[in-house]
Amino acid sequence: MRKINKGSEPPDLTKWKKQQPHGRYNQLTQEIRQIIREDALKEQFYLCAYCCQRIEDVKSCHNEHIEPQNLNLQRTLDFSNIVASCNTSNQCGMAHQSQPLPLTPLMAECETELEFKISGRVEGVSDRARTTIQVLNLGDSEKNNRSLIEKRKQLCNVLLWTNGIDPGEDLEDEELLKMLIRDLSQLQDDKMEPFTPVVINILNNWLRS
Repeated sequence: MRKINKGSEPPDLTKWKKQQPHGRYNQLTQEIRQIIREDALKEQFYLCAYCCQRIEDVKSCHNEHIEPQNLNLQRTLDFSNIVASCNTSNQCGMAHQSQPLPLTPLMAECETELEFKISGRVEGVSDRARTTIQVLNLGDSEKNNRSLIEKRKQLCNVLLWTNGIDPGEDLEDEELLKMLIRDLSQLQDDKMEPFTPVVINILNNWLRS
């Protein structure tokens, strides 16, 4: 995960809410739902809010309520509660459903309490992080999500090799690590390469070790 900074809600959603003061998300038109997804994707640099794989367009994702709709009816139209999630079966938003999520991509701690490994696995360094990994099925073991772990490992290795780093060797040059983190954080056409936040997490862990 990476921390998502939510902006203002789309004007079309604001207008609809004024016209429907007692409305709920399930009453929204498909057009407004798509506008919400478009705005969320831009905020997320076209990465899934949870696993950070690339989302190509609004047809490849869904509007995901961080606080589930049936747990808080007052927040079904709250744009600050909606992110874009990939449509991967049994993962991310498709796994979340109505379960409480104690650690979210709206919290800065999501970048430190989830610890990614060069192997593609992820570990939680707190109870809430471990619970979140289980709820979203983010790949703490190959038994739970072999596909995501392998995809994350391969694409992270590509990003590291592209930047001149051997994934099999930890770097000890602090300035070089910081430079790599800065370079990886740069956007290209307002998008971020898939799993970039995962690689940044790994590099930050090397810095702290």
